[in-house]
Amino acid sequence: MTNTTIAAVHGRRVWDSRGRPTVEVDVSLRGGATGRAIAPAGASMGSGEAVDLRDGGKKLGGFDVGRAVASVNGEMEQALIGQDAADQAAIDAIMIARDGTANKARLGGNAIVATSMAVLHAAAAAAKVPLWMHLAQGRKVRLPLPEIQIFGGGAHAARRVDVQDFMVMCPGAASFAQAIEWTAEVYLAAGSLMKQAGKLQGVADEGGYWPAFTSNEEALDTLVRAIERAGLEPGPQVAISLDVAASEFGKNGRYALALDDRALGTDEMIAMLGRWLDTYPIVSIEDPLAEDDAAGFRAFTAAYGDRCQVIGDDFLVTNAARVAEAAASGAATAVLIKPNQAGTVTETRAALDAGRQARFGTIVSARSGETEDTTVVHLAVGWDAGQLKVGSFSRSERMAKWNECLRIEEAIGPDASFAGGAALGFRPVQKKVTNDGLESTSV
Repeated sequence: MTNTTIAAVHGRRVWDSRGRPTVEVDVSLRGGATGRAIAPAGASMGSGEAVDLRDGGKKLGGFDVGRAVASVNGEMEQALIGQDAADQAAIDAIMIARDGTANKARLGGNAIVATSMAVLHAAAAAAKVPLWMHLAQGRKVRLPLPEIQIFGGGAHAARRVDVQDFMVMCPGAASFAQAIEWTAEVYLAAGSLMKQAGKLQGVADEGGYWPAFTSNEEALDTLVRAIERAGLEPGPQVAISLDVAASEFGKNGRYALALDDRALGTDEMIAMLGRWLDTYPIVSIEDPLAEDDAAGFRAFTAAYGDRCQVIGDDFLVTNAARVAEAAASGAATAVLIKPNQAGTVTETRAALDAGRQARFGTIVSARSGETEDTTVVHLAVGWDAGQLKVGSFSRSERMAKWNECLRIEEAIGPDASFAGGAALGFRPVQKKVTNDGLESTSV
């Protein structure tokens, strides 16, 4: 027995940002250290991700987690007591084997991921270092480039607009703190513009403004205007990032745009996004096609992968094998990394490592149903992912994560390094005109 031997595991029901039940887990070690983590929940979900175990029935809309909590306090505690919390891979392997399903449906992906992350926290506490430092293992890390929602649409806003997230990234910022400050100015400016237009109608699931727009392009136009009103330059300083979440409105190569009242084929969908890239300072597009449209992903990446990072979310579901396959086929240039999508810390890290091996951009991400848990921040920093996406610039479950990043940047001090635009999963070509009037390009 060592100080990192697991002495107790305890699960409880808590509540997420939608007011829905979720699972929190405490892990206590023989040496006295403890760890705690909470499972998030998604709204738009890929078919291949780990699934939450919910109780069903009428109570709490079927979302209660009594069975998942029972998994933690029963089988999982029995299996983990006496195990070494310092061996994360072994802990996760035990839970995966005990569950015995491909998608963690028996014990519950929510129960397993909360326990996996709580064990990680306990191991860091036993080492008496912050979690990000425990994960870094002495390696130099960077503060991630934040990807922050300004308007929320799709499944996050009752499909008021088709695109799920209209976000900003600050490739021109010199530090994480400056990126957050610039984003704050853009967020305030966007709210002011919507108020002037009589379109300020509250916020969506992740804290972005509820999109009372008449077209998807109106949201993009407004976002550019907000950047300009904030006194910043669209593109070089503050750029646009989209999460299309196309699986929510596309299947079998057909895409139904409700706001625009039209249906598009794969080629037409790619052409529309291409026109947006020509018109707006977009540097990142997530799930531009549906998860069942691998050919569309390949075609879009071939056409535009050198102009924006092409992120797989529902398409790749934080799965190392899928990431490797996408890299081999040229179907993406970046991967979204969601711990609850994979189900364990070990599988999450494997997906990130597969992305890094493929020279993909790697973006650690929260979910739309979130809590005050800040684990994803420490994963993004400690694993040096380069990018972090946790929602908008309002609501405490989001701000807790941005604020945690600020604390880490301050704690590192003068040696703190910011990933900035170099973390994007593509290298934008900058055009310059020489003295003789000829164009030169540089990466």
